[in-house]
Amino acid sequence: MKTFLTIAGSDPSGGAGIGADIKTAAAFGMYGMSVITAVTIQNTLGISGVYEFTAQMVREQLDAVFSDIFPNCVKIGMCVNVDIIEVIAEQLDKYRPKNVVLDTILISSSGKKLLSDDAASLMAQKLFPRADIITPNCPEAEFLTGIKITSEADMESAAKSLYEKYGCGILLKGGHLNGCDILLYNGITHFYPHTLFDNKNTHGTGCTLSSALACSLALCKSPEQAAAYAIEYVTGAIADGMNFGKGHGPLNHLYRLSSDLNE
Repeated sequence: MKTFLTIAGSDPSGGAGIGADIKTAAAFGMYGMSVITAVTIQNTLGISGVYEFTAQMVREQLDAVFSDIFPNCVKIGMCVNVDIIEVIAEQLDKYRPKNVVLDTILISSSGKKLLSDDAASLMAQKLFPRADIITPNCPEAEFLTGIKITSEADMESAAKSLYEKYGCGILLKGGHLNGCDILLYNGITHFYPHTLFDNKNTHGTGCTLSSALACSLALCKSPEQAAAYAIEYVTGAIADGMNFGKGHGPLNHLYRLSSDLNE
């Protein structure tokens, strides 16, 4: 059994953050572990609070995991502040894990900033070059590159700009734009058109995709195969149509298991 580590915040409703990440790892048949950076107060109606862990707490959690059950892949999510970003970078250098995927949680698809400008700049400087693939959405890519994204050509230009600056693979999510994601890896661009569903229950989609990508990389998939597999998994989790909560509900991370049990 392969092992998976998420470094992220918690969501008490289970739709995003470490809850989504661990369920995704389980769906891929992997053993999930978590290092918590913050406790959020949220549900399907939105976020009302964030309680940050100290950098030392994050450092000690990372030491505990890496010194005992070394992960085959790492997903990095909510980094919270500059001190935690510094610690994550230090620990990545110390332990050198493979298959690192960074979910660039900077700006929501609705345009709301989720990280300070100083922390966003440090994340790009310290963590992007240490990741195998980063997974920005279009607003985040616009913020990082200054390129206005209104088409697939714009997405490709933004991905190339990020690749040239940081050297990591880029999975640029275009779901809210046109239903096509783009992977730029080792200078080669791959396009992944997919179905868009009339479904408001998409809470935690970004967390789930980045975790699925990390798992797929660890399962000996090539980057382009891993991206295809991760996108297919998330599309199926949305298409399942699970409907929990009064707002934007979560995906069904275990839809394949549910289908098997109901047959």
